[in-house]
Amino acid sequence: MSGALKTVKIGNRLVGEGQPCYVIAEIGINHNGNIDLAKRLISVAVAAGCDAVKFQKRTIDVVYTQDELAKPRENPFGPTNGDLKYGLEFGEDDFAEINSFCKSVKIAWFASPWDEGSVDFLQQFNIPVYKIASASLTDDHLLQHIRKTGKPIILSTGMSTYAEIDHAVELLGKEDLVLMHTTSTYPANYDELNLSCIPTMAKRYGVPIGYSGHETGIPTSVAAAVLGACCVERHITMDRAMWGSDQAASLEPNGVSRLVRDIRLWEQSIGDGVKRVYEREMPILKKLRRVGASV
Repeated sequence: MSGALKTVKIGNRLVGEGQPCYVIAEIGINHNGNIDLAKRLISVAVAAGCDAVKFQKRTIDVVYTQDELAKPRENPFGPTNGDLKYGLEFGEDDFAEINSFCKSVKIAWFASPWDEGSVDFLQQFNIPVYKIASASLTDDHLLQHIRKTGKPIILSTGMSTYAEIDHAVELLGKEDLVLMHTTSTYPANYDELNLSCIPTMAKRYGVPIGYSGHETGIPTSVAAAVLGACCVERHITMDRAMWGSDQAASLEPNGVSRLVRDIRLWEQSIGDGVKRVYEREMPILKKLRRVGASV
């Protein structure tokens, strides 16, 4: 791994080499269009000790074609795909309430904008960082529009080749950039996670590398931090059996609490690599070593 990995300042936190892992609770669309459920999920993230929560923002009639919106799709909001997309989309009043609530509970929030209009919409809230979804990695116009905001960028790299990532990094520049290794299957199989990409990408790009996990369990996301992920993002839900496309690949309240706990335990345990005899070992040494034994 390169010895010159940068740090990126996100809000009041440094993210990158030598810093605690930045844990992001992805709420996404798991709020099911309900602001009260969104607040409950934010509270779960706060209680677990997460550093930030993340949402998504789309201008529906820009991101989707009218033919796509008209497709039949039974859902709680109506009989078409359009009913679903509009039903899941929060508006200005909703995000203003999210902004106020996050300030009151002292947790950062940001979002993944899927189009230029959504970037402009989010600007009013002065979010600390923009997340670019894997699906948008090849959208040059969107990447350029986000870079013009001057805010740090977290870029997910699922479904992408190195050639595509190389192009995106060249377009964005490496300043204030975090790349996220991820596999865009929901939920992801363990043999698809390819966590070795984390140190490989760190060496290739020389920027902080994070991990966005869509697997069902917790240990592999902790392993991502062990392998050098500067931030770890997981979807959260109140109940994985709830209606919604992302619920099954999400962590329930107990799961996200365990994730943060285990990452912090790893950070506490890593030490400095200098072998020493600890003061608390001395009574054990005196008790168990044979008298007169020499090295």
